[in-house]
Amino acid sequence: MRDPYSVLGVKKNAGQEEIKAAWRSLAKAVHPDQNHDDPLATVRFTEAGRAYDLLRDPEKRSRYDRQQREAELRRMEQMRRREAERKGRTEAPRMSEDAEDMIARIFGVDSRGQQAEPRPQARPQPQAQSASPAQPQQDARKPSDEAATDETMPARGSAPGGAIISAIIRRIRGSRSRIDKAPDLVADVTVTVEDILNKVRPTIETPEGQTIRVPIGAGTTDGQVIRLREAGYRIENLRRGDAVITVRVAPGRFRTDGFDLRIDLPITIENAVLGCETTIDGPLGPIPVTVPAWSGSDQAIRIEGEGLTKDNGERGDLIAEIRLLLWEKPDAKMIDLMRSLREGLYL
Repeated sequence: MRDPYSVLGVKKNAGQEEIKAAWRSLAKAVHPDQNHDDPLATVRFTEAGRAYDLLRDPEKRSRYDRQQREAELRRMEQMRRREAERKGRTEAPRMSEDAEDMIARIFGVDSRGQQAEPRPQARPQPQAQSASPAQPQQDARKPSDEAATDETMPARGSAPGGAIISAIIRRIRGSRSRIDKAPDLVADVTVTVEDILNKVRPTIETPEGQTIRVPIGAGTTDGQVIRLREAGYRIENLRRGDAVITVRVAPGRFRTDGFDLRIDLPITIENAVLGCETTIDGPLGPIPVTVPAWSGSDQAIRIEGEGLTKDNGERGDLIAEIRLLLWEKPDAKMIDLMRSLREGLYL
């Protein structure tokens, strides 16, 4: 779904009245009844209704804004990490000692967990004949101490702090981390509501040219993640990765809300005021609907059991959202009536 603010042409801090006015103007301009020659009019009208449905609900709008902010923060964090990795690769050749070697030197074991070879110590020199008997042990220690003091450590480069911490954790656990599985193939697949109801299996193509059919059926809705075991990337000597597929429902006559389906129900002013009997095209065929008297655009009619199928076999609901429409041509009597009501005059 496109950014609802962009669809309605309003700013992100727009108030409810501004959003409602923008939606009414856009819905009137792109309504299919006003654009018979435009095959995409239904899609644009549905997209406008979906955007208005999201922004008019304070809870949905707040959740959407929060998700957009979090996505932006994640994008910035990924950029920061990539920049840090790039700098790390640039500086890596300067280091003569990696984290594993440093930890092995500190703990006294090599990278395979074996005892490191002890560092050779200087042997004490023979004592002079003139040394007094009371000080043989003290004099014997002096050459060794001096040798240890004179011995200097070889120059070493410093390992990155993150690599050192990771090496310590692996040392505590007793082994290095090993990669035994190839990366997962992450992809999106776009389907329609009709595809889900008819269990049409869409396909994706792997980088190796293999075609994978994605199972679609009960329990499928917008945003569902399907994991196909060992259907991802192939790398020699590694276990094959998985295919992680996210289902996206394309905009059309219906909008998904979990396992519920939403559809616009356009009615004229007189039918909204007096009520009427009408029919809507449900996902499995025509459905009769009773519109109560005095129904406004903020009201909806819930039809149970006409939505998508859940994992347990139950079905969600079909929610028909009322949309008021004006006539194609202005009506003088209706204009006089509305003017009299606005100005407090009664005919």
